[in-house]
Amino acid sequence: MNASANQQREPHVLTVAQLTLLIKEVLEGTFPMVWVSGELSDVSRPRSGHIYFTLKDADAQIRGVIWRNTASRLPFQLEDGAQVVCAGNLDVYPPRGSYQLVVREIEPRGVGALLLALRQLQQRLATEGLFDPQHKKSLPKFPRRIAFVTSPTGAAIRDFLEVLRRRWRGVDVMVVPTRVQGEGAAAEIARAIAAANRVLPAPDVIIVGRGGGSVEDLWCFNDELVVRAIFASGIPVVSAVGHEIDVTLSDLVADVRALTPSEAAELVVPSSDDLQALLATYQQRLVSLLRSRAQSARLRLDAIANSRVMRHPTDRVRELARRVDELELRANRAIATNQSKARDRIVHMAERLESLSPLAVLGRGYSVTQHASDGRLITNASSVTKGEVIKTRLAIGTLTSRIETIETDA
Repeated sequence: MNASANQQREPHVLTVAQLTLLIKEVLEGTFPMVWVSGELSDVSRPRSGHIYFTLKDADAQIRGVIWRNTASRLPFQLEDGAQVVCAGNLDVYPPRGSYQLVVREIEPRGVGALLLALRQLQQRLATEGLFDPQHKKSLPKFPRRIAFVTSPTGAAIRDFLEVLRRRWRGVDVMVVPTRVQGEGAAAEIARAIAAANRVLPAPDVIIVGRGGGSVEDLWCFNDELVVRAIFASGIPVVSAVGHEIDVTLSDLVADVRALTPSEAAELVVPSSDDLQALLATYQQRLVSLLRSRAQSARLRLDAIANSRVMRHPTDRVRELARRVDELELRANRAIATNQSKARDRIVHMAERLESLSPLAVLGRGYSVTQHASDGRLITNASSVTKGEVIKTRLAIGTLTSRIETIETDA
């Protein structure tokens, strides 16, 4: 009997797996759906596409997971330090004996999910350079064709056409119809912008917009499809969403932003009244300039007419003729002087040549004696023989002699 009592007092021993299974059943049954707020930390997203994180506050923390099919639908990126509100169920992971929050829904705390998603999309597109001013195209001065991507029944096109008719009439407007709010509107707007770029002849400018509305109504103009379609347009794009307070991403990427469709008309076409006033100003300036130039020309002509050369035209000719005569006299005198000097130099040179001439030496009483046989000069008495015939040249005439005696200096 004592043995039986001892057996009844023995505790029911559970294995670790059994205890974990009981905890799993209790937790998952007790908390099928729970809302939890906290701060994100240790956010990671491996290649599997699941998101793992820790949700914490000042006193505790819990691990969380968002499976891939839920994570792919999130409208914003999860970041460390973000304050969020999560909805999900508790799940026990037996291999580790830990529990985690399986998140089905998550949204930022203190800011709407759409606004956060918009901010993150803006940062991402800005990083890609879609809002860079260097990509902005200039609007044509005098457009001939305008394409307006909007609802054909909305107030935007009516306001635009009214201002356009008042300012400038030499332009054709083509409405590219599309929805401008609601589900699927962003895709239609993007397709309409692409279609406007394919129209022939091509428009000079494209306007994308609507006639105002709430933030929700204008949200399609923040869609990435619309932003990229505007950026890809080869034709300048004006964003005329019609909301002065909130700036959409379409406003940032467009080449020009207009606060309203009416202002878009003022931006894309000139005012005929202003242009006429400008032309009148130019006309007055041109007339004034022409009159000033005509007056200056008249004064110059008067000065020329009153000049000495115009009043006495022959005086200048006479002055030049006198100058020619003076130059001629100076030239004749210079020639005569040069000729006299040259003649004197010639006479002097002739006298010098004459003084050096052998004939002049003969004229002073000297003679030249040569062998009669070969004409060699005789300078030494020993070079001749007795009975040899010699010739002696005098200043006038020549003598032929025969040597009778030869005397040499001892």
